[in-house]
Amino acid sequence: MTSRVSAAIDAARATGRGALVGYLPAGFPDIDTGIAAAVALARNGADILEIGPPYSDPVMDGPVIQEATQTALAAGFRLRDLFPAIREITRQVDVPVLVMTYWNPVVQYGVDRYADALLAAGGAGLITPDITPEAAGEWIAASERTGLDRVFLAAPTSTDERLEMIVRASTGFVYTVSTMGITGERAELDAAARGLVGRLREHGAERACVGIGISTAEQVAGVVEYADGAIVGTALVRALRDGGVEQLAATARALAAGTAR
Repeated sequence: MTSRVSAAIDAARATGRGALVGYLPAGFPDIDTGIAAAVALARNGADILEIGPPYSDPVMDGPVIQEATQTALAAGFRLRDLFPAIREITRQVDVPVLVMTYWNPVVQYGVDRYADALLAAGGAGLITPDITPEAAGEWIAASERTGLDRVFLAAPTSTDERLEMIVRASTGFVYTVSTMGITGERAELDAAARGLVGRLREHGAERACVGIGISTAEQVAGVVEYADGAIVGTALVRALRDGGVEQLAATARALAAGTAR
């Protein structure tokens, strides 16, 4: 089965660009606006959408995203709302939709049941920040059965042995963490990201996208010099919070301008 996420990255590459991966929390500020925001993001330059179901203990998220997920939870968003939202997004745009999820809700829902629901909704796969490949046997089996992509995270602190495992287990791309710590904007992206992408390539990674701390077109341009794509979250969530779907769309267009190589 062809990876839809790989295909989107390859299509961007074929036109001389890096891919723009845009993150939004599901259900923020409410379910309908969240859907409209995701569609606008896809129509204004995102090659891949990353949708994060709100979670009560978001260890990896920075303050802007944490605040947004709390707003979504307070407005009544529940996991059962995720799949209809993805179905509506994929009905309107054909950009692949990855779900960025902590592992506990997947286990609670049932790994196979979750995979089947995501596939039926038109989703492309999962990004799993808090589970490592050796602990993900059930998910690897479910993704092989359904053809969903599985994106694992690699950090600058990862050993070569671990990077080898991550590259072998990941499909779509490897999520390359630019700095240790939480999401948010950094004035300067870590040189560690460039070094890490180089190490991933040595282990055979065909596609690596860099996330955490990327918030401007200039930073996107810097990343796509050496990586296959740039992942942006906080800057998009802030735009949606402060100026609604219109400002989000404008921010997406500005970021997408940085993807040309």
